[in-house]
Amino acid sequence: MTRMLKQIADVCPRLLAALILMGTLAGCSVNPKVEGEQPANTYFEADALLSDDGSHYRTRQVYDPWEGFNRTMYRFNYRLDRYVLLPVVSGYQYITPDIVETGIHNFFNNLGEINTFLNSLLQLEFTKTVQTGGRFLTNSTVGLLGFIDVATQLGIPRRKEDFGQTLGYWGVGSGPYLVLPVFGPSSLRDGVGLGVDSLARSAVLNELDMKSSEETALTVMDGIDTRANTPFRYYETGSPFEYELVRGLWMTKRKLDIEK
Repeated sequence: MTRMLKQIADVCPRLLAALILMGTLAGCSVNPKVEGEQPANTYFEADALLSDDGSHYRTRQVYDPWEGFNRTMYRFNYRLDRYVLLPVVSGYQYITPDIVETGIHNFFNNLGEINTFLNSLLQLEFTKTVQTGGRFLTNSTVGLLGFIDVATQLGIPRRKEDFGQTLGYWGVGSGPYLVLPVFGPSSLRDGVGLGVDSLARSAVLNELDMKSSEETALTVMDGIDTRANTPFRYYETGSPFEYELVRGLWMTKRKLDIEK
């Protein structure tokens, strides 16, 4: 498994160079196609996000003392997304066959099972822990390092847990709203959680004797795959108050993620 991971990481820099070239040629006006599986079961009902009459989103009051910084970062992320990330994603989707894209997406989903496993264990959610461990072992072996999602075909549900949710599970409040560079909407608690999850993943990859350059290449490819499978586009919500809308929906979603 270690050798295969290192071979994949070795290919990534060459693929990234091709993606950057293709992204430049694609131009900034290209909207890449959105791919990715639809969840079989939602964690919460639409009523949790909609008002009683269903006419608008139900959002919470959000503590946003760093609003000036957050709005600046929101605009920075928009420009980064439009002029860099989306063109690169377009190049990636142009040169990569759909079946390979699906395999890559499955591969990174399988890597994500590591953090879900650890956080499910920290939350004392033993059913989730067993299911996630079963998914990882199944897909890493029979599924060829996760390129084939055999576990889903066998009916093993996929969970997604992170350290921000773990902190919330144990009663840590979200703290101030925070827009992170590249990553976007977050909170002080979830920003800390993101850092811990990144360290945990890095520690696991180090155990596989991966070089820092190989780990970086995998991380960048993971980011490209994530953006390719995220349908959100900045300033396309149709709302003149998009910042407030995104802020409210994100914080509401994170609250529901913890309560599920």
